[in-house]
Amino acid sequence: MADEKKVPEANVDTGQPAAPIVDWDDSQMDSSYANVVNASSTREEVNLFFGTNLTWKAQEDKKFHVKLNNRIALSPYAAKRLWILLGAVLKAYEARFGPLSLDQGQAGGGGSKPGMQ
Repeated sequence: MADEKKVPEANVDTGQPAAPIVDWDDSQMDSSYANVVNASSTREEVNLFFGTNLTWKAQEDKKFHVKLNNRIALSPYAAKRLWILLGAVLKAYEARFGPLSLDQGQAGGGGSKPGMQ
């Protein structure tokens, strides 16, 4: 019937907990830039190292100088969640902008240089 009003659907308990609401407090957040990243791990933690390649003439020097800016220590569980999150973010990025290549010499590839990861 045309004059029937839609009744809002009732909340049905599906047995799943409601997603928590996260309040992201960025009042003391610092931002930094990194074009080099490395990682190491022990049984208890995964360490991520972020830095900036400061080498000006890599072809002549055959050596790279990287200034490490940040070290982030994560539990293995937090590192696994980060791995999943980064995978999803990069998949969406490549869907919008095209595939990323880590091969040196390709335009926009931001290629990995020897001795750097």
